Amino acid sequence: MNRKLKKIFTNTRVIILLIFLVLAIVAIHPNPYNKGVAIRNVISNSSANLAGIQSPKPNLAPMRRESITAINNKIINDIEDYSKATENLKPNASIQIKTNKDTYRLMVKEELETRELNETVWKIVSETIEVNETINGTIVTKNKTITNRTLVPKTETISLGPQDIGLRIYEAPTTNIRKGLDLQGGTRVLLQPEEKITQNDIENTIAVMKERLNVYGLSDLIIREAGDLSGNQYILVEIAGATEEEVRNLLAKQGKFEAKIGEGTTFKGGNDITYVCRSADCAGIDPLQGCGQSGNEHFCRFRFSISLSPEAAQRQADLTRDLEVITEDKQQFLSEKLTLFLDDKQVDELRIGSELKGKAETNIQISGSGVGVSQQEAAVDALQNMKKLQTILITGSLPFKLDIVKTDTISPVLGEEFVRNALLIGVLAILTVAVIIFIRYRKWQVSIPIILASTSEVIILLGVAALIGWNLDLAAIAGIIIAVGTGVDHKILITDETLKGEIRQIFNWRERIKGAFFIIMGAYLTTTFAMIPLIFAGAGLLKGFAIITIIGVSIGVFITRPAYANVIEILLKD
Repeated sequence: MNRKLKKIFTNTRVIILLIFLVLAIVAIHPNPYNKGVAIRNVISNSSANLAGIQSPKPNLAPMRRESITAINNKIINDIEDYSKATENLKPNASIQIKTNKDTYRLMVKEELETRELNETVWKIVSETIEVNETINGTIVTKNKTITNRTLVPKTETISLGPQDIGLRIYEAPTTNIRKGLDLQGGTRVLLQPEEKITQNDIENTIAVMKERLNVYGLSDLIIREAGDLSGNQYILVEIAGATEEEVRNLLAKQGKFEAKIGEGTTFKGGNDITYVCRSADCAGIDPLQGCGQSGNEHFCRFRFSISLSPEAAQRQADLTRDLEVITEDKQQFLSEKLTLFLDDKQVDELRIGSELKGKAETNIQISGSGVGVSQQEAAVDALQNMKKLQTILITGSLPFKLDIVKTDTISPVLGEEFVRNALLIGVLAILTVAVIIFIRYRKWQVSIPIILASTSEVIILLGVAALIGWNLDLAAIAGIIIAVGTGVDHKILITDETLKGEIRQIFNWRERIKGAFFIIMGAYLTTTFAMIPLIFAGAGLLKGFAIITIIGVSIGVFITRPAYANVIEILLKD
């Protein structure tokens, strides 16, 4: 027996199998004792975000994600511990969060609600306008702040208790295997362009959507092109931990930015913008206006420079050529303002100096504001709004309107149930196969190698999935079952051919195994070619099943089954 074991572990094909097993285990990185809760997402402008905690990058391996291990020195082992540690937080309280990467101290915000009363008060409103001054014979444009009094409804602010600290978490992962939405919960949305578009348009749309969703702080997302055998085009979006309502609000909007003068559009986000400043010297909180306070509410103004294309600048000149020049507070302006719209909602309006009448000006400034219960919160909100606006100006709106064809939302609880059932069925399937094979052959030299080889196939397949970052969902699990099932069938075929040689006392083992592999390769090619159409069928929803099946049977045919054939030959030959 020792001689046979030595021959097995020095066999080239067995060594190749062992190498792949080790690499797969390294890629999976199993750690069943990993404790804590992993950070899935950090809400923008939340207490956690202001403390420096960042959302994980979508392509980051699960075991490398930041996990919370303690809150206020209380050990966090699971979601229940996290809930207990955060359920009784007080407004303005300081808490310490320790992770596997750093320690953060954050201040719990107070949730405030402003209500209008049946009274009115006078309010001072400041507005910045551009004015022209002559200095040494040169006309210089400067900003001037005008203060007006206006009658507004009186409001009161009431406290609703502590604000959400802004962390979205899940149980700390124990492997690098990525769970699909079926296994961890989330939302899947299938989008279809209203009209047939080119491949380049599809790629541009996906790029804009990724930029858009990343700006909104969503992680754990997959956006990819899909299609079906009828030639229909789709975009598949999967976002873990997001609700259907959140996804619909983000994806149903084109993110259309328009700047209008009167009823005419002077420029739009995207091609009309040749440059958007994002550096500190020409973007940020407006140094002339800065921040202010109105009642209990703070506000901050932001500004950044952009450059228009010559065509957009000419449109602006055409729209201002026939406007009247009016005088307000001894300053001259055009009779219409430059009004900014985002998704058809007005976000700001700017005065136009009289010197720009009929002038094709390519360099202009965009401004806006942010609000908050403190100056710091208002500044953060202003910078976040600026970043979103800059993103849409850079990327433009979605090139085409997309219709939501199908949405699937799975709760995390149901996902955990799927995982438990899949593991239970997997164990039962292995045990059943082991029993049946032992009954069939009555030889441990056959049943044990078959089970070990099949288990190796699953481990290597999961290692490949972890390495390429493929999300395992129910369709992918079905692909694993198919791959393992065909593997058992092929190993039985190899075993039968080998035992036939033993019975007939014909010991040309290599010829017997070669004949078995001829049949196996035929079955392998049949399975592979049958799976290829499924990659494009079902609007891409069966893609995981097809790809995992192809990878699984390939691993079996080229790695595990040759090693199994050599092991059987060694064990049964003598």
